[in-house]
Amino acid sequence: MLGVARTLTSATRLLDVLALLRPEDGIEVAYTVNPGSAFAAGLEEYLVGVGAEFVPWREATRRRFDLAVSCTVNASMRRLGCPLIVLPHGAGYNRLVPETTGDAVSPAGLSRRELMHWGRVVPAAIGVSHEEQIERLAQVCPPAAPRALVVGDWCFDRIRASLERRDVYRARLGVGAGRRLVVLHSTWGEHSLLGRCPDLPLRLVAALPVDEFAVAAVLHPNVWAWHRPHSVYQRLATAMDAGLMVIPPHEGWRAAVVAGDWVVGDHGSTSFYSAAADRVTLLAATGLDELDPASPTADFARTAPRLDPDGDLYEQLRQAARQHSPERLRPIVDRQLGVRGEAGTILRRWIYGRLGIDPPPGPPRPVPVPDPELRRHPAPATYDVTGGPEPDGTVRVTRRPVVSGLGEARGFFARADHGPAGLPPKSVEVLARTVVDAELPPVEWVARAAEEFPDLNIVVAPLDDDRCLVRLRGGHLLEAHAVRPWGHPRPRLDALLLGCAVNLWWLAETSRDPVADAVGSGLRVRTGERVLRVEFTQRRV
Repeated sequence: MLGVARTLTSATRLLDVLALLRPEDGIEVAYTVNPGSAFAAGLEEYLVGVGAEFVPWREATRRRFDLAVSCTVNASMRRLGCPLIVLPHGAGYNRLVPETTGDAVSPAGLSRRELMHWGRVVPAAIGVSHEEQIERLAQVCPPAAPRALVVGDWCFDRIRASLERRDVYRARLGVGAGRRLVVLHSTWGEHSLLGRCPDLPLRLVAALPVDEFAVAAVLHPNVWAWHRPHSVYQRLATAMDAGLMVIPPHEGWRAAVVAGDWVVGDHGSTSFYSAAADRVTLLAATGLDELDPASPTADFARTAPRLDPDGDLYEQLRQAARQHSPERLRPIVDRQLGVRGEAGTILRRWIYGRLGIDPPPGPPRPVPVPDPELRRHPAPATYDVTGGPEPDGTVRVTRRPVVSGLGEARGFFARADHGPAGLPPKSVEVLARTVVDAELPPVEWVARAAEEFPDLNIVVAPLDDDRCLVRLRGGHLLEAHAVRPWGHPRPRLDALLLGCAVNLWWLAETSRDPVADAVGSGLRVRTGERVLRVEFTQRRV
């Protein structure tokens, strides 16, 4: 067999589908790249890197294969001397790409230019994820409609099979302790999220409290192929400094769909899959100018809740969660993702039948997707902190990363010791060390920091994952430890978060005796919905 890739998107989907074939059944698969795409950069290297047998296109057109499979289509594939089945490389066929299709009404993958040559339909079978695509195919390319085959969506079947690993994926992404994950999805082109709102990743991480939210970005592989990885990371560098995680293009986006709580996206397939998985969905771009108006994706773009990139991003996410109703988008999703759970069986049966081999007994079981790979920078060093005592006795702490040029300060500044000197010492009220087992003992470190920066209110050094040494202005020393509720794992006590909570608690009533009150009653620190109880013991040097 021959697997035919044209872009990285189609290559990853192709590898996914051809994993349904068993080598023990005598099936050998080679891979080639059908040339001509503007988004093919690095494709041959990728296929070789995953261990695939690679065959140059010219050689592939001369060798004898029994069957070719591609998750994209181009009329030049007629040069292959074997039957060809083409499959979608996303959630159905939706985008209008006139430079590819030759007209402004045919969605890419269903056009005459791609499917036919000299009046002959090139593919032996045209896989569609739902019957509604056959109706649209019959309108734009009638001769090809009889070759349509409803195959469902093996990619989404694997996403569904991965739901049981949600906690594993979240741990891999560093999302725990009451935090929620916002996954930002952008397809490619001028109508995409990044095309319309290029600074949204930065503004999103700057707007969301770090103890309540994590943000990960999933960009279409075409973005990576066109701009090249080095340039992509350069463009996102400031947002990554503020906490943005970036999922590389080869793998990880499906795990992010499973791990996520919100999706902020556009009309790309990854946003659609997230909505299909019942994630809270907000669209920052709709792409209606480049979608087949009859497609379910166009209905999705018209119906899904909107995000105003210039509005209060934090409040919009909270409101979207309160108003979230999966039933709103379910009819649209069901009209694009058909025969759920059956894609593996249909594809394997068709391919084996075409090869003249009996398929293995029983349906193939979708394997959960791999753990997400990601790229991130060190945690932000400086935060703008607001909050204070609540009526229920807790101290609410809201920390947002400080990003130069984005708005004015909301509260006081707190800073970790690993950060660059970006703020005058007098503007910082809380300083914390981030390393537990450091060269300078904690008692000495807090004393030196307080001496070097006399305007600090609080200096904190971690003693263990759940213990910290706290030095108050005036020289008082407290040892704090997080209380572990019965039956719960040992909580992690973030030194900088603790320092912020103590400062907010002290500032709210400066006449109090901070040592006696802290030792007597402790603190209950609230970040979002999570409450952490902290107890204190006075230490004397």
